[in-house]
Amino acid sequence: MGPELDVFAFIGFIGTACIIGAYFYLTAVDKPNPWLLHGTNLVGAALLFTSLLKHTNWPSLILEGFWAAIAIWGLTKALRGRRRTEEGAREA
Repeated sequence: MGPELDVFAFIGFIGTACIIGAYFYLTAVDKPNPWLLHGTNLVGAALLFTSLLKHTNWPSLILEGFWAAIAIWGLTKALRGRRRTEEGAREA
């Protein structure tokens, strides 16, 4: 039998659920909210990264680092878009 599940494994399961949920959301809706999509992906990546620090799997650890970076980029892009929209509304 394999190793027993510890708190880090459960943290990883929650992270996995976040990423799967975000991907389902992206697929299910016509115009996804970038804050919800990228925020959920970032939380999922952070939780999986935490789990992988204890149960190291280097390829997966690197993948989660990139996943988090892409989510941060998406959140930054959404923030810039919001600022442009607010500036345009003030000028009108």
